[in-house]
Order: sequence, then C-alpha cells, then structure tokens
Amino acid sequence: PHPRRPRDTAGGPLVAMGGLGWPPPPLLPLLLSLLSPWRGGAVAAGGTSAGSCPPRCVCASNILSCSQAALSSVPAPLPRFTAVLDLSHNNVTRLRADWAPGRLAHLHALLLPHNGLSFVSTEAFAHVPHLRHLDLSSNRLRALEENLFSDLAELEVLLLYNNEIAAVDRTAFENLARLRKLYLGQNRIARFPLELLRDGTRLPQLALLDLSANRLRSLPLGDLQALPAWLRDRLYLHGNPLACDCPLFQLVARGRRRRLSAVMDFQEELRCFLPSSPAAAPLPILTLAGRQPLNCSEAREAVLEGHLGDTLTLSCDTRLRGVRSRHWVTPGGERVVEEGGNGSAALLANGSLQLRGLRPEDAGTYACWVGGPLLNETLYVELLVHNFTLHGPHDTLNTAYTTLVGCILSVVLVLIYLYLTPCRCCCCCRGAGEKPPPPRDDSINSSVLSATPNHAVLGVPGEATRSRSASAAGPGQNGRFKSGGTPQAPPRHGPKAQRKVSDPDSVSSVFSDTPIVV
Repeated sequence: PHPRRPRDTAGGPLVAMGGLGWPPPPLLPLLLSLLSPWRGGAVAAGGTSAGSCPPRCVCASNILSCSQAALSSVPAPLPRFTAVLDLSHNNVTRLRADWAPGRLAHLHALLLPHNGLSFVSTEAFAHVPHLRHLDLSSNRLRALEENLFSDLAELEVLLLYNNEIAAVDRTAFENLARLRKLYLGQNRIARFPLELLRDGTRLPQLALLDLSANRLRSLPLGDLQALPAWLRDRLYLHGNPLACDCPLFQLVARGRRRRLSAVMDFQEELRCFLPSSPAAAPLPILTLAGRQPLNCSEAREAVLEGHLGDTLTLSCDTRLRGVRSRHWVTPGGERVVEEGGNGSAALLANGSLQLRGLRPEDAGTYACWVGGPLLNETLYVELLVHNFTLHGPHDTLNTAYTTLVGCILSVVLVLIYLYLTPCRCCCCCRGAGEKPPPPRDDSINSSVLSATPNHAVLGVPGEATRSRSASAAGPGQNGRFKSGGTPQAPPRHGPKAQRKVSDPDSVSSVFSDTPIVV
C-alpha cells in the first residue's frame, strides 16, 4: 500500500519536486506563513490581505489578545472580524470616541481592566452596537456620566467594580433593556441607586446587582422587601458601613430563611454599626436578634391576615427564573391550576393566588408549587382570617371593656340605692321648721350606710324627743308598723346621765325591700 500524502490546510495534496517533496514555488510563501507565528499578518491563497493582527498582539481566530503589551492606546487597525478584544493590563487611560475608526459589527466582548482608565467618552461605544460583555473593572473611573452606556442596547454583563466611582448619573444605564448582571462593588457609592430596581422598567432583565464594599449607610428597606426573591437572591450588599436597625435585620434574616445566595455566601461580611456607638467594631447583622439596645425580633415569613369578606392576593415569590409551570394547593387539598375562574380562589397571570370573599374556612396554609428549567421550588403562605369584618361592628365586645363597664354600672347602682332611696317614714319626714335631732355616735347597731338618722337622744332636759321606739304602735323601719317598742332606759345621775339608747330594729340595711326609684 502507498503511504498517505500530507495535505495542506486547503485539503489538497502537495506536489513533489525532484523526489525531495518540496512544493512548487507559488506555494512556498503560503507554507512558510503557516509554519511561523501569526504576528505580522495573514495572507490569503490569492495573495491579498484578509486582515492584519496589530503589533504586540496575538490573534487566534476571531479573538484579539493585546494583554500586557504596554499599550498606551488602542492598537490600530483592528481586524473587522474581531469578536473578542482583550486590552487588559495596559496603560490605556482614556477611551475616546475615535478609538475604533470603523464599525466593529462582530465585536461582542471588550476587556479593559487594569489600565488606569479615568475617562470614557459618551460616544465611545457608538461603533460597537452589538457588544454584550464590557469589562471596565480595576480602573480609576470616578463618575458615570449621563447616557454613558445608552448605545449598548444588547449589553448583558457590565463590570465596573474596583474603581473610584462616587457619582452615578440617574440616566447612565438608560436603554440597557438586556442587561442581566451589573457589578458596582468596591467603589465609593454612598447613595443606593434605587432607580435601577424600582418598577422593573429601567433594567427589566437585571438578575444580579453587586453593591458590596461601598459606602452605603442606609438602604430603602421597604422597596427592597418588595423586590422579587429571584432578584434579592443576587443583591449583594456586604462590606458596607450600614447602620443597625431592626428592618435591616429582618431583611437579612428573611434572606437566610430563603437561603438566598447573597446572604448565605457572605454572612460574616454582612455587618452594621450601632447608632449609639458608631466608633465600635461592626456587628454581624444576623446577631441583632435579642441584642440590646435594639432587641430585634425575626418577622414571620409569608403570614397574611384578613377579615371576613375581604379580597387578598397571595404572592408566589419564587427565586427561580424561567418558570415553566406553577399551581397552588389550598388548605383543603384543592389544586388551583387555571387562570381566572368563578370560584373564591383564582390564579392570576403572574402566578399569584387571589381569594375573594374570605370565609373562616379559608384560613390555613397554602402551597405554591413552581417548576423551573432545572429545579423545583415549593413556597408556603399562612393565612389568618379574623372572625369579623374590617369595617363593620364586631361580633363580641372586648373582655376588658365589658368588665370595666360592668364595674362602673355596679358602682352607679349602689350609689343610686344609697342616696336616692325615697323616705316613706312619717317620723323621718320632718317639717321645715323642726330641728333635726343630734346624731347618736355610740349606737352599736347604727349603720354607716344609712343616709337618714333614725335615732333620738334621750334624757336631755327641755328637748322634745321623737323616738320611734317610744311608741308601741308607731311606724317602724321602712314604713312598717311594729306592735311593740323598746322600753326607754331609766334616767341616771352623774356623768353618764345622758347615755344614749339605740333601737336594734331601726338599723338601716342594704337588704331593705324598699323599691329603688331612679
């Protein structure tokens, strides 16, 4: 069998000359160019230049690597077929609008880290409209100007970490509808860029926001709590001098319960400073539970409260993206899988469950089952239904209020009985001109609750005495007539001559059968 002939890059056999195996003279330059490193350029089979590799750069297919080449500017000319341009670890301090003389329609990755870059023109990216990956990390950028990246409508990843950025214009990230990852860590940002997250209209595809190791002292915690879980899972806030408070603790604790990556991977770096001692060492945020002086408590996860007749919406806050299927299971085991419906439970288009006309039997634990492209997740929401309407009268009075009202009514009734009881005794109802008898202080049978004096002093010379006990047929207590009376004590001489005698049957009693007149 004949040996296989070597072939060139085009696949054709080489023609031997004089038995030496050398190719014909027209093919000699092509063979030498293939055997040497491609630094000076490439020549096509027809002898014309299809593109040149800049000096001090390495070209491999559509990748142009000029890393660590001591460049002070972007090399020129650049091959038009370049898809990846690596200019890292150079001295390119300014990126002007004319750094790319022509349109690079195939460029999708531009790498410029570690260049000492301090200036980027707002028109620098006009010639690379299809750029998807931009790395400007580890430079000296101090501000992000207005509409700086607005020409990059297809940008997906933007790396700006390890710069000196202190000011971020609110329009710097306009027209970045496809941006998924934004790295702003290790800068000097002191204001949280809430406009990037609010309503999800500025960056609708954003799935990762790194703001770690900046100078943030406070956060819009209410807005962050309202973010979907799949975004909170990639919101990195560690390494900031945050002020300790209970809402911050609850935000981080909630992320730990949900096992979000931004919390689980950086628990030690999530620290804060106590307002009372800002000069002290920062404390781990997750250790604020029960610690003085804040004494924070962990909020309950996914617990909703409602009243009879209300309409509530249970959110299925999943951390998975690209959800393929989703359904709810009620406390009674009923599955809700279709949107709409005429029942009390309806599945909305965003995956939430709406409950209309709450009833006591609607209370319980609801489960949301989410099926993703790679993983599945089940979320639980507990619903408490109060047994009264929110705006109507309550079915029962408060126990403490009822007790207080009862005590007040009892005291009023006792006072009415004591002071407003009518007098039916003819001996007690005296004329206007009569002098009332003096009180008998030593009567052992008289009651302190009696409001009408019913005793008379005996043995006082010259004073008329009207004792009910002196008359055998006189009226008795509460208008009754007694058949007999208590005999009068004989007069005595000496210091005790004026001793008083009491009538045991004339004692006023709270058990009198006299009717109460109000």
